[in-house]
Amino acid sequence: MSRRSHPIDQAVGLRIAARRSALGWSQSVLGRKLGVSFQQVQKYETGANRVSASRLHQAAVAMGCSVADFFPARSSVEGEGAVLHPVLISAEGRGLAEAFARIPDVAARRALTRVAQAMAAA
Repeated sequence: MSRRSHPIDQAVGLRIAARRSALGWSQSVLGRKLGVSFQQVQKYETGANRVSASRLHQAAVAMGCSVADFFPARSSVEGEGAVLHPVLISAEGRGLAEAFARIPDVAARRALTRVAQAMAAA
């Protein structure tokens, strides 16, 4: 029986993928840290398989973040998934996300965001 993934499963998966990517880890590296295959990590990241609470906690500890970091701050997760997914599936988008996460200065990140928004509007 095929199950459609829930938007929250997709949002959590995208955030796991973003954190993993920001750390420069492959799906295989995260899989080894979680004791699962890279294919299972891939299913978590796409929302095809739900991540259990214990596995989510394990992932947060392994990646040095909070479980809450994997959940969207706002109630509408459909919009977030639609925006993040194209970014994370392209090499350029992943590279941009990884570089952005390494910028330590909050003001510089905000400035870069404004530049990207201006370029997208042009």
